[in-house]
Amino acid sequence: MKTFLVLLLVSSIHLFSQKLLTPNNISIDSKLIKDEVSEAAWYAENAGTKIEIGSIITELKKLNKTDLLIRTTVKLKQAPDAKWTDSTIVKTANFEPVYHSSFNTMRDMVLKSGKTKVTGYYLDKKSQKKDNIDISATDYFDSSSYPMAIRFLPLKENYTADLSVFDYNPDAKKGLIKAYILDIKKTDYDGKKVWAVKTTDDIRDKTTIVTYYIDSETRKILKQEIDLGGKKMTLETIR
Repeated sequence: MKTFLVLLLVSSIHLFSQKLLTPNNISIDSKLIKDEVSEAAWYAENAGTKIEIGSIITELKKLNKTDLLIRTTVKLKQAPDAKWTDSTIVKTANFEPVYHSSFNTMRDMVLKSGKTKVTGYYLDKKSQKKDNIDISATDYFDSSSYPMAIRFLPLKENYTADLSVFDYNPDAKKGLIKAYILDIKKTDYDGKKVWAVKTTDDIRDKTTIVTYYIDSETRKILKQEIDLGGKKMTLETIR
């Protein structure tokens, strides 16, 4: 009886343990990755009314046989001349991070990913305070690129997983954290069969839920629903 209980306990722990995805064990279908440029209209919801606040242009480009560039440019309607540009380079095969930069009117940030640590800098443009970054980290995804990696997973219904992620924020958690695939459902969107992938992460202590609607054939993100603890936003791909 004692042996049976031990085996039952071990099997239960295995059953309920969550798989941690890292670049070393992720299964990416790189044949689905194509050079592309897409644009999404960005809306905030207020009392049931959608208000367009800007747009986000996302570019995927294979730089060579091994590296993939992911670049996003945010344009706000109230500040048309102010651009927020993030550029990330990852390994196409497994989304292992190489480089990430983010430039906008408030701050500049550059991260270089090594095998054992992340180095770079963070410049607050208002205070002109510059932080040098040197943080130990191994086997992780960059926080800017993990949503793109999810696109190319072998998606299936009811799939869940944790992802090891690196994020830098001088005012919050920094270093290795987790992102979470909470659920995946097959559904219809705009006449197409899509995957609805529900996610969250530790960047905002799991208070933000993002659901991606991903075309089941092309794996393009057609829509994002963002729940910020009651406040809601959407991103709807227009090209």
